[in-house]
Amino acid sequence: MKDISLFLEELNSIFTAEHIKHKEPMSRHTTLRIGGEADYMVLPSSIEEIKQVVLLCKRYNMPFYIMGNGSNLLVSDSGYRGLVIKLSSEFSAITVLDEGIVVAQAGVLMSKLSSVIARHELTGFEFGAGIPGTLGGAVTMNAGAYGGEIKQIIQSATLIDREGEIYSLDKEELELGYRSSILQKKDLCLLEATLKLDKGNRQQILDKIYELNSQRQEKQPLDKYSAGSTFKRPQGHFAGKLISDAGLKGYQIGGAAVSDKHCGFLINKENATAKDFMALINEVIRIVDNKFGVVLEPEVKFLGTFDSE
Repeated sequence: MKDISLFLEELNSIFTAEHIKHKEPMSRHTTLRIGGEADYMVLPSSIEEIKQVVLLCKRYNMPFYIMGNGSNLLVSDSGYRGLVIKLSSEFSAITVLDEGIVVAQAGVLMSKLSSVIARHELTGFEFGAGIPGTLGGAVTMNAGAYGGEIKQIIQSATLIDREGEIYSLDKEELELGYRSSILQKKDLCLLEATLKLDKGNRQQILDKIYELNSQRQEKQPLDKYSAGSTFKRPQGHFAGKLISDAGLKGYQIGGAAVSDKHCGFLINKENATAKDFMALINEVIRIVDNKFGVVLEPEVKFLGTFDSE
């Protein structure tokens, strides 16, 4: 890339010092608690800052990656050679309008958004309360649980591409399907989304959230470091059942293991490395394919170089 000192000088003109990190351990920013250092990380607080840093990276040929809560991300042990743009609490505003319309920025946690929506006695978002990521990741993956999904409540979204262009797309243009969207297909990033909820009874909403979260606690290893469901649901099957039926419950490579509680979750059991976790993913895929002829597809995303791991 061009002169790094000039790049950093311009970066410092966009962000305050506390919003720029150097050699930042990515293990601090993923729910797996795995990952080496990113060369740089910034924490934007506005759409304008996001656009400016994307354009800056483009001008200087600096590789960049935009992330949220890191709840669906495995970062290489060698980290990331480039700049990570983390959309988190600094970019998490929520505006509740009339007629059940809610506008929220991409960095807001789903749990926080659910709480605000419930406080305004709006229903339809109860399924999102226990999803560990941000709204940005949820829209990108069309996240869903217990019969609900983002597709059911989103009206429109504001997005940015890797060239720094900003778009507004309506629900149909977002092409939301099972764990898929136009954001994935065209490498777009959510900036904010407009949701439409229905008026409801606050106590009934809170009761539903409690019920769904209780089910999660009963069935999922929420006390372990994980990236949620590691694999997409294969057509006609459930990944967790296939893995369990293959005799892989508790199967471990290094510090990474298949959860005893829910085989669809691979966990960081004992200071796992990315190498451990990747080896476990590949071995689970191989064994399930050999036994049942079903090729599991990872739902978790990968950042960094894994060839040598």
